[in-house]
Amino acid sequence: MECCSGRCTLVFLFTLQLVTAVERQVFDFLGFQWAPIMINFLQIIVVILGLFGTIQYRPRYVVLYLVWTLLWVGWNVLVSCLYLDLGGLSKDSDILSLGMSSQQSWWRDNGPGCEGRDLPSPAWQSQENPELVTVLSCWLEHQYIEVLHCIIQLVLSLLGFTYACYVANTLSHEDDSFDFMGEIHHPSKSPDLFF
Repeated sequence: MECCSGRCTLVFLFTLQLVTAVERQVFDFLGFQWAPIMINFLQIIVVILGLFGTIQYRPRYVVLYLVWTLLWVGWNVLVSCLYLDLGGLSKDSDILSLGMSSQQSWWRDNGPGCEGRDLPSPAWQSQENPELVTVLSCWLEHQYIEVLHCIIQLVLSLLGFTYACYVANTLSHEDDSFDFMGEIHHPSKSPDLFF
């Protein structure tokens, strides 16, 4: 495989997507966000299949990745809209946890530079409700960290989609004109079946 070929670039993009999807999966597990956990798991599986298809000259796996990427882009746009409170969606809803828990983004309480403190009023301090804890002095609010994750996934998906189209097209043309046993394949002849 040539170092600067489309296949090599696609393998590199698949590797980046795997790393970022696994990182995202870990933090979604920490926040008990079940919908993203399932979708991230599918992303990891499809990227592995796309990587396999690229390395092993299997255009069908690359096409599977292309179809999934359209769904993945839609998911990331939905999550971005949710965290930015766009389109009637709210980051405070339990959509991402599928209503199974009241947990939200792990970054809400553990973001970079965040310090959890009780509310300053003495009346609030006597309450034992965990919802009465607020996070002060964060470098970046949790919803922007989640949107940043989505933006990274969208950029990698756009690049991956572009290169996957090129590689799928290239592999399809190679598959039409050459069989891997070293003989030229003629479309008018039916292939021999060995049983």
